[in-house]
Amino acid sequence: MIKKLHHRDILQNGAQIHLTRATLTAERPKALHDHDFYELFWVQNGKVRHHLSDRAETLTEGTVTFLRPGQNHALQGRGEHALVVSLCIHPTTVQSLAKRHPSLTGHLFWTDGAPAQHHRDIRQLAALNHAAVLLERSARDTLAAEAFLLPLCADLTADAYPDTMPAWLTQACIAAKDPAVFRDGSAGLVALTGKAHPHVSRSMRKHLGQTPSDYINDIRMTHAARALVTDGEAVSQIATDCGIPNMSHFHKLFRAAYGLTPLQYRQKYQRQVMQPT
Repeated sequence: MIKKLHHRDILQNGAQIHLTRATLTAERPKALHDHDFYELFWVQNGKVRHHLSDRAETLTEGTVTFLRPGQNHALQGRGEHALVVSLCIHPTTVQSLAKRHPSLTGHLFWTDGAPAQHHRDIRQLAALNHAAVLLERSARDTLAAEAFLLPLCADLTADAYPDTMPAWLTQACIAAKDPAVFRDGSAGLVALTGKAHPHVSRSMRKHLGQTPSDYINDIRMTHAARALVTDGEAVSQIATDCGIPNMSHFHKLFRAAYGLTPLQYRQKYQRQVMQPT
């Protein structure tokens, strides 16, 4: 019999995301479980046996798995010290991300078929755990959930594009993540393709669901958010580094992406950054 888990029993007092750390035993799970929320988990230590409806697979340290509601599964430790970090995420939070960022379609939570998996190396896993600590210290509201999820989603989909997308557009989109390119805005992206702007725009709408400006601004705001909490540069300098010297326009784009002004975002998250010991 499959056990059904509900987000209302886990997400209390308006929380949109909940983090759990669990040491797994080697005992085979008696049954799979289902859930009405989105689940993200990664193997922090050791090896884990992931049981699904149609198969079981062994996951190693650094494996990150994305599960949608209705994907039945269970976890089992392999050997000693098998540790996973699991996130329960409210459905509306994940659905809102997909609505505002169409390029996520077909990736991570938004794939068809089996749960999506990615691997993080030692450095990337350390960064993921750092973000998890900040999440634990947060209010775990929509803002905190997105502050954790958006950088991870952007990183994991950085080079993930539809197979049907033309090679010239894929190459240009990857190259556009370079500050030397995105500082020039959509014109910088279009210039890389060697094609007319209307043609590039039509192709991006077809394959990514975004205009060149939308795509570039997503990259710019991700860059800005990271800089705000890791660097001491003035907000005006970060805006200029993004290629947006007009502060009014920069603030408008940032608020649309994160729901806060750049200064509010810095004040909220920079003070939570752990200093090295």
